[in-house]
Amino acid sequence: MPILPPEPNLFPETLFEDASPAPSDGRLWRVLHTKPRQEKSLARQLRQAELPFYLPLIARRTPIRGKLVTAHLPLFGGYCFVLVNDKERIKALATKRVVRALDVPDQQRLYDDLRQVHKLINSGAPITPEGRLVPGTTVEIRTGPLMGLKGVILRTAKQRRFVVQVDFIQQGASVELEDYMLTRSD
Repeated sequence: MPILPPEPNLFPETLFEDASPAPSDGRLWRVLHTKPRQEKSLARQLRQAELPFYLPLIARRTPIRGKLVTAHLPLFGGYCFVLVNDKERIKALATKRVVRALDVPDQQRLYDDLRQVHKLINSGAPITPEGRLVPGTTVEIRTGPLMGLKGVILRTAKQRRFVVQVDFIQQGASVELEDYMLTRSD
């Protein structure tokens, strides 16, 4: 089975260029909880239907038959983020790839979290998915290509990791950073 090239994980490409979470056309951010291993298929259908969505994907190199291949996997397994009105939500549910659509009470917060995840992925830094996140020190990156991102620091025995979290689904992504790059944020 051949490994497919990366697919669009964002529609439209300008989805995160505005500071506000939603246009004034009645669309709201919703989180689609997908059936197992259906995230990318759902994204293809959403793209075909021209419904705004974001599916954070990260590259993972895996050996297959002695060769290293790159696979693009969902950062948050089982979740896809859509910006839809009620009629479009029904279209997304009709794909039969969605278990349920979760309403988002704080639209701005989810949007800000997704913009940060998008920026983190586009930075090219090695990313590690983080499951349920432990509360820690809130920090802001003060230097480098990720300057301005806010997140939480997790410490492990060997390293310090900066975590950008999507509070609504209690998951996130992390990258290893040095102390000098961070400043406390309240």
